[in-house]
Amino acid sequence: MSILFIDENGAVVTKNGNRIVVQYKDDSSKSLPVETLESIVILGSVQLTTQCMEECLTRGIPVAFFSKGGKYFGRLQSTSHTNAERQRMQSGLYHQPFALDFAKIIISAKLKNQIVVLRRYTKDHDESTIDCIQALINCRKKIESCENITSLLGYEGQGAKAYFKGLSLVIEKDFSFSGRSRRPPLDEFNAMISLGYTILMNEIVAAIEMKGMNPYFGFMHRDHENHPTLASDLLEEWRAVLVDSTVMSLINGHEIHKEDYLFNPENQGCYLTKKGLRVFLNKFNKKLQTKTKYIPSVDFPVTFRQGIALQINTLSHAIECSDASFYKPVEIR
Repeated sequence: MSILFIDENGAVVTKNGNRIVVQYKDDSSKSLPVETLESIVILGSVQLTTQCMEECLTRGIPVAFFSKGGKYFGRLQSTSHTNAERQRMQSGLYHQPFALDFAKIIISAKLKNQIVVLRRYTKDHDESTIDCIQALINCRKKIESCENITSLLGYEGQGAKAYFKGLSLVIEKDFSFSGRSRRPPLDEFNAMISLGYTILMNEIVAAIEMKGMNPYFGFMHRDHENHPTLASDLLEEWRAVLVDSTVMSLINGHEIHKEDYLFNPENQGCYLTKKGLRVFLNKFNKKLQTKTKYIPSVDFPVTFRQGIALQINTLSHAIECSDASFYKPVEIR
């Protein structure tokens, strides 16, 4: 199972028998068996035929729409999996102790995963980076004593600051950056992680809806108009594991280069070129297809994409039991 990424303006996506066909402007094409598709991600001006949309809706294959720069527009997805009873239970836990308990589990796992990723790139003599790791450890120790989500997010924010400072010290010098920047991303590192977070968020939203839950009823992230807060909650444990590690591997492994980016003089933002986008998407898709043993609900290797769905199954069980302790987060080593 895989994601089909389409980033060619003017491409047309059709259905031919049991295959999804992408026809490009230069008359070239590619096709994939529809049974192998997990989702379709469109970046830019691409057309989908009605027959293709009907097939995707029938089979539960979500289609996500992004701009060339990675701005998320929306998603085509069937509503056939909606579970109203489960959503009522989910919503009812928003003001209950469940929300804080779940938030502690997620943020503790996030900080642990950030520590592991940072350690992978830290040499013994990198005292500044070791200080950043220690700051993350200290924040993680304070999580359990938090009495409300506001204080919890305060430690999460402190940890994030130390984490990105640490990454800025171990990244290739040509790709050095100064902290997190979002809209617009101001450097190459932020350009890639912003796009990665957005694509991963879409994956999580689709998986949540397939389980019948509502991606807009979160626990840690407070209600926010037009924002899928539950998906944001679940994204936290995956950021370092899937996106940050992929970007660091691309940069420090010399798989992507400065010429694979361009700067927009109007907003001073940094964006991937067509070639850079291909490099990133191929690497990220391979990461999602990689098998891992870190998924706590199974004792055999599964792909990270399958792991996302399994984690949402675990959350669904925790919600039905009204007990956040049933949720075991992904923690890498």
